Amino acid sequence: MGLKGFAEGGIASIIAGASTHPLDLIKVRMQLQGESHIPNPSAIQFHRPAFALTSTANISLPTTLEVPPPPRVGPLSIGVRIIQSEGAAALFSGVSATILRQTLYSTTRMGLYDVLKHKWTDPDTNNMPLVRKIVAGLISGAVGAAVGNPADVAMVRMQADGRLPIEQRRNYKSVVDALSQMSKQEGVASLWRGSGLTVNRAMIVTASQLASYDQAKEMILDKGLMNDGIGTHVTASFVAGFVASVASNPIDVIKTRVMNMKVNPGVEPPYKGALDCAMKTIKAEGPMALYKGFIPTISRQGPFTVVLFVTLEQVRRLLKDF
Repeated sequence: MGLKGFAEGGIASIIAGASTHPLDLIKVRMQLQGESHIPNPSAIQFHRPAFALTSTANISLPTTLEVPPPPRVGPLSIGVRIIQSEGAAALFSGVSATILRQTLYSTTRMGLYDVLKHKWTDPDTNNMPLVRKIVAGLISGAVGAAVGNPADVAMVRMQADGRLPIEQRRNYKSVVDALSQMSKQEGVASLWRGSGLTVNRAMIVTASQLASYDQAKEMILDKGLMNDGIGTHVTASFVAGFVASVASNPIDVIKTRVMNMKVNPGVEPPYKGALDCAMKTIKAEGPMALYKGFIPTISRQGPFTVVLFVTLEQVRRLLKDF
């Protein structure tokens, strides 16, 4: 039964992740909007000319030029811009990393949650208390994130690469190439960069997503609002997707920025850690910056969660006799 749960969760997660990848890419690009590692990006320094035409010339030049911050761009505009500047295929940049991530991370978390769910469900009532669902989600999310972090780092970098100037792009050919280059250039430890954030986010997402889906589904069935079918699965999925989006977005923004930062030898990294990244982000862009990309997050999390659980329920029925 345990291995079956891993297989069911893995198949559903890979299908959901691959089909909603463009929305995830747009979310990552939005989360990186406004990020700058220049100490004072709003002011460009100008210098007086070394030679003047006449010694009596009275020329007054400004020492700085104020540059207004770039306008915020919505998810649709970012999607159109990606297609125009990088081609339609760019919407699937890093999809190989997404598939690997779902294979490692989601297969582990979904399978482990299923194992804990069967162990902790009351045999008399066939129900599992909400608190146990949340704890099962926290445990399975943490283990899954630790296993899948390298693929997560590669995915973020591959998705963000197109926004960089051409000379600064990493140009990873595939997830294997990304992991190989990161290991060689930055050390094996770089594969687990931001792992603390990944684990925290995964715990929150898994606990809120899986627990709220099971809870919503049970409430719908118990109250007789709908039968156990597609309608119930879709409704419970949307509830789970919304709860997971609200709970995880701030951590997701910080995780994206920490994973995407460039670390050069002898140069102080842009962020010293998750807390430093959060403080700098809030100071430079305001507290609502932690909810950057929320619209594409929920736009992606909704369809992802629906595809995930609807597929999962169908796979469970297909493999019921195995």
